[in-house]
Amino acid sequence: MTGRDTGPEAARPETARSGDGPAGETALAPVRRPALGPVLEPVLEVVEFTDPFCPWAWGSEPVLRALRRVLAGAAAHRRVFGILFDDDEEPAPDPAAEAAWYGEFVARVSAHTGAPRPARLRWVAASSWPASLAAAAAEQQGPQVAERVLRRLRESAFVRGEPADTPERIAGALRGVPGLDAVALASAASSAPVRERVARDRAETRAPRPEVVGLRGSGPHPGGAKEIADGRRYALPTLLFRGPAGCRVVPGWRPSAEYLAAARAVCPGLPAGRPEDRPDPAGLLRRYRSLTAPESPDGPPDGAVTVATAGGPLYLSPEEAAVSPLLPAP
Repeated sequence: MTGRDTGPEAARPETARSGDGPAGETALAPVRRPALGPVLEPVLEVVEFTDPFCPWAWGSEPVLRALRRVLAGAAAHRRVFGILFDDDEEPAPDPAAEAAWYGEFVARVSAHTGAPRPARLRWVAASSWPASLAAAAAEQQGPQVAERVLRRLRESAFVRGEPADTPERIAGALRGVPGLDAVALASAASSAPVRERVARDRAETRAPRPEVVGLRGSGPHPGGAKEIADGRRYALPTLLFRGPAGCRVVPGWRPSAEYLAAARAVCPGLPAGRPEDRPDPAGLLRRYRSLTAPESPDGPPDGAVTVATAGGPLYLSPEEAAVSPLLPAP
């Protein structure tokens, strides 16, 4: 199947970039929007190419969450759903063998990222379209609902091992998401405007910038553009940073410092700030309702409900645990 992200297993390359700017930073720092007079909109755009069922994107969530916290108020963030598993792919002749093979790949990715993984992946997603349509439709209900919907879709695959790849499975995966209007979501996900938006996302993902075409590196997932049946696409995740000084591309599995270095390179007015204090896991759990071990390295936050997985724990807030489909209904 052509859509799988099965990049080489080795060390990390330099960040692909265009334009001038600093080559690297050592730590994330809180960024305050520079004083730009009457300008009302953020001058920095962050474009994230992703897919609900990409294991590298799942493993990158702790770093990308931290980046969004750091750039809050200074950047406009746009998510692009790249369609890792497309509708026109040939079905596997042996679905069980495919699931076993892909489950082994997910395990290798989890070993690098520290993200949870299922002991057994029951099936490989038949298509990324239904979940991507749902995630895009959720944006109509606000950023908090959108984040929670995408998180639940990822957890269906990488915690439960049952990717929510049909409308019925999506409805089950989203049971109890606070603030979600499930009827409105289902209606929007099946609408022409949302399908057209995701189709544009798919096309944008398949027009990678030249910096990542032929990119080679010695990292576990260096992020060079993937050769696929109908051309090329960005590796997932890939982030683009656009600002007054140009565009930088940060593809693949990267440390947090590279993302902030790219933001500052294209937006030189962003002040250096001070290093971000170590986030409080209990506070993060209240905010996000679901954390992985990289966000709480010293163990479960106070009050957390732990979900054991083959790749390490998932921590749920008590409120999330009460409604999560990952746990038996009370």
